[in-house]
Formats: sequence, C-alpha cells, structure tokens
Amino acid sequence: MEGIQHKWVRANGLNIHIAEKGEGPLVLFVHGFPELWYSWRHQILYLADHGYRAVAPDLRGYGDTTGAPLDDPTKFTIHHLVGDLIGLLDAITNQEEKVFVVGHDWGAIIAWHLCMFRPDRVKALVNLSVPFIPWNPKGDVEEIKSSLQDILTRYQKQIYHIEHASLEPGDIEAELAKMSPETVMKKFLAIRDTGPFYFPKGKGFGYAPGDSPVALPPWLSQEDLEYYGSQLQKTGITGAVNYYRAFHLSWELTSAWRGAKVMVPTKFITGDLDLVYHMAGMKEYIHNGGFQEDVPLLEEVVVMEGVAHFINQEKPHETNNHILEFLNKF
Repeated sequence: MEGIQHKWVRANGLNIHIAEKGEGPLVLFVHGFPELWYSWRHQILYLADHGYRAVAPDLRGYGDTTGAPLDDPTKFTIHHLVGDLIGLLDAITNQEEKVFVVGHDWGAIIAWHLCMFRPDRVKALVNLSVPFIPWNPKGDVEEIKSSLQDILTRYQKQIYHIEHASLEPGDIEAELAKMSPETVMKKFLAIRDTGPFYFPKGKGFGYAPGDSPVALPPWLSQEDLEYYGSQLQKTGITGAVNYYRAFHLSWELTSAWRGAKVMVPTKFITGDLDLVYHMAGMKEYIHNGGFQEDVPLLEEVVVMEGVAHFINQEKPHETNNHILEFLNKF
C-alpha cells in the first residue's frame, strides 16, 4: 500500500475517510458489502501508476468513516448514499469536473443511481457484479414476498434472503456475533456458491453454517483478512446491513425515476461464478437486450471465466486492464 494517502473529508454530515493516490483525471471507487476502501487496493495502485487520481472512500457506516446514525436505518437510503458521494466530489474536485466512477456490489447500485440522479458529474462508469435494475412497481419487499412474475421481481426475491435476515434490529448482528470478526469476513469473502445468499436464523450462513471451516481464498492474504477483521471489530455490521433495512424506503423514494435510463458511457464486468449473475432471470436480462435498453450507452459486457463475486480482488490484473482500457477511451 506504499504511497496511498489517507484523509478525512467533511461532507454531507459525515467525516468521510478516503484512500488516495496519483494525479490526473479522478477515478472514484465505490466498494460493496461488507467491504472497505481496501477492496480497491490493487486498482488504486494500478490506476495511479497509469496517470489517474484514484480515490476510494469508506462508505457511510463502514470503516473509518464516521457520523452516520447507526440506530436509524432511514439515514441509509440510496439518496443518502449518493448524497455522500456528491458531497465528497464537491469537496475534492471542481464542481464542473466530471469524474470516472467504478463500483462493485452495493457500490455498483450506488453508482448506477449516481449516474441516474447526476449524470452531469460522471464522465464514464465501470460497474462490477450488479447490473442496473430499473424501478419496479412490484419491487417493494412486501410485494416480493408474494410475487415472482418477472425478471426484476425474481432478482429482488433473491436479495430478500439477506433482507429478511436483517430487517429486525439486532437479529443479524446477534448471529454474526457468534463468530470472530475475522471468521465473519472470511466466510463472506470466500463465497463461491452461486445460489442465493441468505442467513437462516440460528445457522449464520446458509452456505457455511455454524462453525464449519472455510479456507482462506488464494487471492486473500492473512494480512488482508486481519485488516478487514479489525475494521469490523471496530465498527460492527449494523451500518452495512442498514443499507438493506432502508431498502423499502429507498424503493419508495426512487419511484419518481420509474422508466429513467442511465445515460452515461458504461462498461459492465461480472464473473461466471458470481452469485448475482446466477439469480433468476439475470443472464437473460444482461444478454438479451433488457440491460442495453435501460443503459443505452452500455458499450461492453465482460463475463470473466472462473471468477466469483469479489472480482476486483480475485482477479485484480484482469480487472485493472479492463478498467484502464475503458477509461483511456475518454
């Protein structure tokens, strides 16, 4: 991590921690669940070495970013999350400056909405794992429980497994407290099961229940795991699961964008073993025209072989090349 600078920026009511390196056009990296700025460590170094200013924040409720009210999930809607990024960009760039954005998992969801809400701030987008999902009148959590009528509803039905586990304050926290923070992070990061991601009550992880051992994946060092574990020990998991607890409110608040499209040049990257890619109807949506219709400036879809959910960490060299190749077009 040589040369990466750590700063705190006051924006949108938070003290946002950012990791930064390099000079040139700004690339904003947005991490997913349950990660940190650290998830982009390989990309920060690579992009900085290739003429870009790489900036990766810890998102609201994560890591060394402070100020979010963890006891109030209503402060974790998609509007708050996008607002944090706009506030950060206002603080570290000229307001006229457009930036590149790269997102993964929840970071991809936030990045899609950033581009939809404020395309004037984004030059181009590279998103990993989670494609754009347009607002769906049947997309509310309560509707999802009883309806599997179309691709988008089926997609969000899968998300409901984690949504259901996290709805009641304290439930998922209690389940994960049975394990050490390092074990929790290892079980998250080692996921290669393409089935739904869920937490059956009393069993912890659906794919690796209880105390069943999970091997450290080859792309994750013990030092990496210790850093993730130390941050989780410090912050807890509540901020991260509040994103799911705010799901219903975010759905309500984004209804004004029904039918809206993402009008930003985009590249999308996923892995053929990514659990999101295997959600019901997802492959058809991505490859049979629905995705392109919703993101008209989508230039390329890349499906990396033998790669699971945490693409940018599992295959950093290939991911770095894909990102750089796209950004260099602009």
